[in-house]
Amino acid sequence: MQDDCFALIQTIANNTKDFVLIFEGEDLRFSNAAFNSFFGVTSSKDFLLHFHSLADLFVPHPSYFNAEKIPAGQTWFEAILALDPIDRVVSFLSQKHDPHAFSVTINEEAENYKVLTLSDITQSLIKRILIENNMNIDKKSNAYTKQYFLHIKQSFEDAAHFNEKLIGFTLIEADDKEACSPAEFVETLKKYTRENDMIVAWDKGKFLLAYLIENATNAAAVESKLRAVLNKEFSYTLSSILQKEQESIAKMISRLV
Repeated sequence: MQDDCFALIQTIANNTKDFVLIFEGEDLRFSNAAFNSFFGVTSSKDFLLHFHSLADLFVPHPSYFNAEKIPAGQTWFEAILALDPIDRVVSFLSQKHDPHAFSVTINEEAENYKVLTLSDITQSLIKRILIENNMNIDKKSNAYTKQYFLHIKQSFEDAAHFNEKLIGFTLIEADDKEACSPAEFVETLKKYTRENDMIVAWDKGKFLLAYLIENATNAAAVESKLRAVLNKEFSYTLSSILQKEQESIAKMISRLV
């Protein structure tokens, strides 16, 4: 491919968070900024100097496509294309050794070239796995589990950013944990919260209400409404915080819990 063509592709590809790779035959010729940043390299040439082959980095986990699933005599391209599209998923470790799952799309329309797009589906995949294994709902209270919320917290942050809202947290703790029925407590909360609010079973007798809100005034109104509702039926301790500028959910949790 000509240098000017590569320059145009680079400009377009660097504006997407997906990984975009171009192979000439079996040889990696191009990688975009998102891919380079993930692996801590500067270009496709730099990647090959450090890692040699992309397939070598596939995490050898049975849930994902990896080198162990490549039949003898086949390339990894041929092996993964033989799978149903939903099963074309690989996993890489980030520089911090965090596992990420990626769906793989391969376009072979250009003769002798393959354009790969790898889309990070870690959050949606974990969410699907937890739901399929009934791990998203706490059986005693019918609230979301803490594990589920922590796994999808990035999606919650993304929703706040997309909708130009702030994240609000209210931690509610029953004063008498033995006398308070978790299911009744959560059922009462659900009557007075919105559909997209999340009630999370945080610990014994503790529940986290996570919601998106416009400003501090509205957040205060949410807390006031909760107090008015809960005062009728329960004895509890309640505390709320509002997201600071650019603050992550992890940092919010450390402030509140």
